Amino acid sequence: MSSQSPPVLPITNPQPTTTTTATASQPPLPPHALRAFLNNITESVRNGFSQRRPFSELIDRSAFSKPESISEATTRIRKNYAYFRINYLTTISLILAFSLLTNPFSLLLLVGLLCSWLFLYLFRASDQPLVLFGRTFSDRETLGILIVLSVFVVFLTNVGSVIISALLVGVGIVCAHGAFRVPEDLFLDDVQENASTGFLSSFLGGAASNVVASAAPIVAAARA
Repeated sequence: MSSQSPPVLPITNPQPTTTTTATASQPPLPPHALRAFLNNITESVRNGFSQRRPFSELIDRSAFSKPESISEATTRIRKNYAYFRINYLTTISLILAFSLLTNPFSLLLLVGLLCSWLFLYLFRASDQPLVLFGRTFSDRETLGILIVLSVFVVFLTNVGSVIISALLVGVGIVCAHGAFRVPEDLFLDDVQENASTGFLSSFLGGAASNVVASAAPIVAAARA
């Protein structure tokens, strides 16, 4: 009596799946991106502070006198600004920082707004949509929400008034010092070109351009 062999089942080798998620096809922003951005800001600030003048020259009592006319005061402000621009920027920054520290609610709102822009838009990878309360927001919707939030924080709270008042006080102190400080004893040969530029552009242009240039590749990688 012949014995029947058990039936042979067909064996199929499963093919490897080729489906990949969006996060695998496009890696998120490197974790060191924010650190590199902050390092570039720190380096720009350090380079700016290396160009500051001694405060002994800034507060030299023997160099103060009343200007004879408005044109002379304007000329003094321009020359003193070209020489003491880093010191003036430091003074305005300290006044702004003091104003924000004395208004902790405004400081918290401003820090929260800055963090919202950094982590919800600038350093958020494009393949990771923003999801809030179970709804997914596109990049355009996220940008619109952040703009509306910025307008609300700056103009509908006391943050804008604190910043504007601090800037007005700082600029007033800088202009008063520049008008009464006689610049004849200053070495202005190396700053003649800077003296002819605009106040705000040359005041902030150097550090701001370095920060923007260093942040551009990071932001482009995050939005790609």
